[in-house]
Amino acid sequence: MAHIVVMLPVYNEEARLERLLDRVRDALTGRVYRIVAVDDGSRDASAAILARRAADLPITTVTHPVNRGLAQTLLDGLRWAAEHCGNDDIVVTMDADDTHDPAYIAPLLEQIDAGADVAIASRFRPGSAVVGVPLHRRLFSYGVFALLRVFMPIHGVRDYACGYRAMRARLIREAVRRYGDRLLELRQWGFICTAELLWKLHRLGACCREVPFVLRYDYKEGVGHMPAGRTIAGYGLLVWKSWGSRRPTEPEVR
Repeated sequence: MAHIVVMLPVYNEEARLERLLDRVRDALTGRVYRIVAVDDGSRDASAAILARRAADLPITTVTHPVNRGLAQTLLDGLRWAAEHCGNDDIVVTMDADDTHDPAYIAPLLEQIDAGADVAIASRFRPGSAVVGVPLHRRLFSYGVFALLRVFMPIHGVRDYACGYRAMRARLIREAVRRYGDRLLELRQWGFICTAELLWKLHRLGACCREVPFVLRYDYKEGVGHMPAGRTIAGYGLLVWKSWGSRRPTEPEVR
């Protein structure tokens, strides 16, 4: 039986982390699963919550002694999956601030069962909604991702940046093997790493599909985001690098 690994990047999430853990448990009742939390140097009670809940939930924690950013946190989680998951396992990445409802894990897994290698919870499908994000930021997101669909087209994908995804573990293992440290090169650009990861999985031939979902950004305790100019520059760099990239064959020897 395939295991479901729920990967959570954690940074100061004490306000809603425990609620999310309970919701993940409820959503995966009857399945074999593990929660892998990558604690990115949290300074609040997040680590204590994870340690306490490991007594009643299958939780593994990977710890960064200091904050290293979302991209490095995601990369270390992927490396854990590549090392510990079986070929038939499914890795679900989602935010740890409870803005991603675990109820959507089921439709994501249905897309994997139907043949997808990557299933994305999309904000840009009929039936989707974004709650708690100002209109100007939503319009900015629509514009950025419309450009990505022009310059970095991936069949079946409208949402390049949402980190709520299900992926085949064997695909992750192959990506880590072939790309190595280059899997996430734009680590200093924060959440742009999610689009970079998707593009590189696509370059490996991944079949991608989407399901609509409702993003509850109003649940987020603190709203942090990259300034618009820096966001545009980051995505511009990603597009430029994608044009110069080639489909990887084997890791580079250094």
